[in-house]
Amino acid sequence: MKTLTVITTTYNRAYCIGNLYESLKRQTCDDFVWLIVDDGSSDNTADVIKGFIEENKVEIIYIKQKNTGMHGARNTAYDNAATEINTIIDDDDYMTDDAVEKITSFWKVNKRGGIAGFVAYNVDLKGDIIGSPLPEGVVETTTTELFEKYKVTGDKKLVYRCDVIKKYPFPVFEGEKFFPASYKYRLLDLEYKILMMPEPICVVDCNQNSMTFNKVAQYRSCAKGFAFYRNEMIRISKNPKFIIKETIHYIAESLLGGNKHFIKSAHKKGYAILCTPVGVALYFYIKRTKKKAIGV
Repeated sequence: MKTLTVITTTYNRAYCIGNLYESLKRQTCDDFVWLIVDDGSSDNTADVIKGFIEENKVEIIYIKQKNTGMHGARNTAYDNAATEINTIIDDDDYMTDDAVEKITSFWKVNKRGGIAGFVAYNVDLKGDIIGSPLPEGVVETTTTELFEKYKVTGDKKLVYRCDVIKKYPFPVFEGEKFFPASYKYRLLDLEYKILMMPEPICVVDCNQNSMTFNKVAQYRSCAKGFAFYRNEMIRISKNPKFIIKETIHYIAESLLGGNKHFIKSAHKKGYAILCTPVGVALYFYIKRTKKKAIGV
């Protein structure tokens, strides 16, 4: 069995997914399988992937499903990942030529109990690290500590054990096509540590429009999911400032989702009572804004 699953969820990206495929063909190590979940594409994605499979240069698993949004597609991918570790590479990004070799070699040497995986670098088209470097001298940490304690900025690439990443599936709410990916990572932080591999493994086009969306409009269009997410973050956090911020959003998004009993359903009711005036004000702002979500 291969060691790594490269997961790609895709939707109507037949025009660009070939760049990722070409990078997989260039890998210096073939200890991987490419798992593609087509989230209901209406373009010629299926034909493009069929062509890749027929070339027989990369081991490919292709799954097509009805459109559920990125989080629903990732649930499907994790359910079908059967290797030891996995990483997500978006359909409009691509891997460095030695990425698989770096990932599998690092894991085989460093894996141990209590470790869920590791974090590595995304780089831009010029090869520059996106955001700030990983902290020097730190061997293991959590995603929460990485960004809150060590103040790391910018999108990083995560590699997780498949048996671990299957925990805490993303909740899927009818009609909503987005749910924060950090939900899964923050819950896993309560049980596991991650290691750091300060090496570039994924190239990201920072100017791409695909990952850009209006957050305010996203809160409105995916209100139930966001309210659920905020409530879970409130439950696991011990940071009062963070809890207050999340509670304000929880109240607003609960109201947007039709939940008028947000105090009763809140994990920390005292904070919900305290933050109600500001949360209601945010609700009216989000409800009345003219901004529209992109890609939803």
